[in-house]
Amino acid sequence: MDFLIFVISMAALIYGAEFIIQQSEKIALHYNISHFVIGATLVAVGTSLPEMAVSMSAAIKGNADIAVANVVGSTIFNISLVLGAVFLVAKKISPDRDLFAKDSAWSLFPILIFILMAIDGKLNAIDGILFLLLMAGYVLFLIGSNQVEQIDEELTKEKFDWKKSIVLLLIGFVFVVVGADFAIDSASNIARTFGISEWAIGLFLIAFGTSLPELTISIKSALKNNADLAIGNIIGSNVANFTMVLGVSSIISVLNVDLSKNFFDIAAAFIVSLMLVFITANKLYNKSAGIALLVVLALVIQNSLV
Repeated sequence: MDFLIFVISMAALIYGAEFIIQQSEKIALHYNISHFVIGATLVAVGTSLPEMAVSMSAAIKGNADIAVANVVGSTIFNISLVLGAVFLVAKKISPDRDLFAKDSAWSLFPILIFILMAIDGKLNAIDGILFLLLMAGYVLFLIGSNQVEQIDEELTKEKFDWKKSIVLLLIGFVFVVVGADFAIDSASNIARTFGISEWAIGLFLIAFGTSLPELTISIKSALKNNADLAIGNIIGSNVANFTMVLGVSSIISVLNVDLSKNFFDIAAAFIVSLMLVFITANKLYNKSAGIALLVVLALVIQNSLV
């Protein structure tokens, strides 16, 4: 029963986040806010809304392992699964933008800072504020470098309806809040039932579920030969996860982090981030790189199941 509740709550969480993103875009467009600004702010962090809701709910409930593991796991899935899948399904990937020079460092900064902050075994409100400042720096970087996320052009063709937008926004927020709440409770129950740690549940079950929006957006972009967006979406989502998600969560409640106990998983998140830098540096946008990333994911899963 708990597993069914978990699946339903994750679906509510993801669809709720989609409602919020779309209606926020509609309202912004109605007020003639440029596509550029919308993309650099709303859409750039929108796909991290599920992770945000789950980690905030976990922090409120005192489930620090789930809050942190969700972010670490999402980073692993975003790069190894999502980027790996993008490389496998795309016919050709040749980004116009120099992703190594302009973007790849952002895949390493947040996790390095996270490790430094967690050396004392916890993330507190001061760490959270610093994380949010880093997120602000990333948004400014997006604006300064003209790198923005894609906006659903169909939204610009629809007639704006205040009542409809407000209703869908409210539904979205209810889905996100309730979905996150039930996801944490059911995940904790699953962990206790099967003797699995909450860290492992957050790292795999929850992280995989909250990475589905990134998977969907990136694969659609890859099929449309929009590699810049596919890879940029992954980098932006990982930055938002470590800065915005952990930042807000650690302000809500102090998050205890055991670096030595969870060394392998945190190291795996760092290694896949390093692989992303290596891939962009050498322009290895091919199926071999995709297979290599998926092999790393298989190794991480195997290690955790042993």
